[in-house]
Amino acid sequence: MYKGKRIGVVVTAYDEESFVGTVLETVPDFVDRIYAVDDASPDDSWREIQRVAERINEDAEPEPALALADGGDARRVVPIRHKENRGYGAAVKTGYKHAADDEMDVVAVMNGDGQMDPAILDRIIDPVVEGEADYAKGNRLLHPDDREGMSAFRFFGNALLTGLSKFASGYWTVGDPQNGYTAISRETIERLDLESITDRYGFLNHLLTHLNVNECRVADVSMSAVYGEETSSIRYVPFVRFVSLLLLRSFIWRLKTRYVIEKFHPAVVLYGAGATGLLGGSAGIGNAVVRTLRGKDGFTGAVGSFVAFLLGLIALGFAIYLDIDENESLETTRYEHSGAESDVETPSQSIE
Repeated sequence: MYKGKRIGVVVTAYDEESFVGTVLETVPDFVDRIYAVDDASPDDSWREIQRVAERINEDAEPEPALALADGGDARRVVPIRHKENRGYGAAVKTGYKHAADDEMDVVAVMNGDGQMDPAILDRIIDPVVEGEADYAKGNRLLHPDDREGMSAFRFFGNALLTGLSKFASGYWTVGDPQNGYTAISRETIERLDLESITDRYGFLNHLLTHLNVNECRVADVSMSAVYGEETSSIRYVPFVRFVSLLLLRSFIWRLKTRYVIEKFHPAVVLYGAGATGLLGGSAGIGNAVVRTLRGKDGFTGAVGSFVAFLLGLIALGFAIYLDIDENESLETTRYEHSGAESDVETPSQSIE
């Protein structure tokens, strides 16, 4: 237990034979139960999970109250394997469901690739354990020292998805949406409609939107990027394309649900006006340029289109301002500079 809370950790694995065993072995002792979910890996990840789990379970001294609560299952590591590959999101959701059934109070996620430092697990779960947030996640972009080792290409893609995720999710101060080092309360797991969240790698982005629609508080915790010899199974171009379309649909769904169905909010009108002005103005300017090149009068159309574009930009700015104000109470950020000598936490915002 940790600060009076039962802690579960979901370790996801796909082709992580070389790393997942070490991840399981280094999970901190305060964690009550580890759910090692193999997403039908074609390598020997499942065999490695079983081998390490058997040894850890033999050595572990189960907490009597926990063993009694879940029907006498005293295992510290619970190996779970999907019969077929279902995607990263499906693996996390499988772990969530098992942890909730076992009445874990807080459930963290650590990927089986060794990129998540177990020494900072307490920092990741603290906002949820202490009741400041319903969901907490790591952020490798808050401080320059934390980004060392992150390639320029990876940083650019992450920054792009961060911007798109802010629009889609409504969490405007939350960054690094692809960071899977997370923690969530059992109550939040039970509130979410997990089946409606994608099973694929866009799960983390999609989850943020669902958290916002459920008005859950999210904490961003600074952490360093850790990269070793592991290789990513993500193909970045199709991944970015898929997630971008997913975020667009998520954005529209969030506005419809929170700002139309649940209650009317002027931000939805301003977003619509902004999109219309920007798209219409851009198209008009393009058409005016074509007319000019053909020797026809394009000046009048260009002026009108520019005015429409400018009004759209202003409307979009006001929409974002109102959206930020509406969601401000759902966000908090903990700065933990890895390169600093002090580990003092300085919240940038407070949860009301």
